[in-house]
Amino acid sequence: MGEQPIFSTRAHVFQIDPNTKKNWVPTSKHAVTVSYFYDSTRNVYRIISLDGSKAIINSTITPNMTFTKTSQKFGQWADSRANTVYGLGFSSEHHLSKFAEKFQEFKEAARLAKEKSQEKMELTSTPSQESAGGDLQSPLTPESINGTDDERTPDVTQNSEPRAEPTQNALPFTHSAAISKHWEAELATLKGNNAKLTAALLESTANVKQWKQQLAAYQEEAERLHKRVTELECVSSQANAVHTHKTELNQTIQELEETLKVKEEDREVEIRNKDLEGQLSDLEQRLEKSQNEQEAFRNNLKTLLEILDGKIFELTELRDNLAKLLECS
Repeated sequence: MGEQPIFSTRAHVFQIDPNTKKNWVPTSKHAVTVSYFYDSTRNVYRIISLDGSKAIINSTITPNMTFTKTSQKFGQWADSRANTVYGLGFSSEHHLSKFAEKFQEFKEAARLAKEKSQEKMELTSTPSQESAGGDLQSPLTPESINGTDDERTPDVTQNSEPRAEPTQNALPFTHSAAISKHWEAELATLKGNNAKLTAALLESTANVKQWKQQLAAYQEEAERLHKRVTELECVSSQANAVHTHKTELNQTIQELEETLKVKEEDREVEIRNKDLEGQLSDLEQRLEKSQNEQEAFRNNLKTLLEILDGKIFELTELRDNLAKLLECS
């Protein structure tokens, strides 16, 4: 356009999906410069943004346009001429508010320029012997709007904070962060379960060994008592004593049988412990798999960040070169 930007900032650019009219479609892979320009030849204000050599925003501000803040870091406006809705994700609420203020300021300037243009046309078409009462006020220029040169440069540096995402369509970074948090929570849960199962397994193993020893002793005692009962029954002269002793032995045997029943239950506990061991092994495998997946994800994310850093550095050099060319021209 040949004009200097009136105000510039950096943001992630989106357009509404032309098919669904609901979801946001990113038009830039990273934050790009978004600038306001005044087109003196047409007496209009424009919002321009380039991604390399491609113009991803070329919107003429009209008096009936409205910039809407949909979240703390995201805003949008509809352009009927382009038949689309633009969305911008900023690194902070301050940058969003600054952009919205400038939008309202240039929207008002566009309205005044339109009114002055209409008034000038009316004066031109109406015959009059007297000249107009004074020159019409010219539209706002970059110098009159800026006041200082601070707003000519972008409000954010190349190393801006993570972009604000539109709420209706999650992007890869947000999805990656959600996956990372999910695996961290899953990892913490698995570690806790692993510790509990390990402690329970150690305790159960010790108890099973003790129960096996007691069971063997009870079985030996029961066998000895049965032999003793047989011997006593063979001695008829001691029938009464044998009967009494037999009753005692039967009672002891009954107690031993109850004890054996308890030991059988303990064997069932041992079987359950083996099941727990299998579950523990499965959990350890899942834990190892989760750690490997998380490590792979982190490596991929690190690689992606390195690529992004390289692209940002290239864009910085390109921007500096463009600035030098502008200064020379």
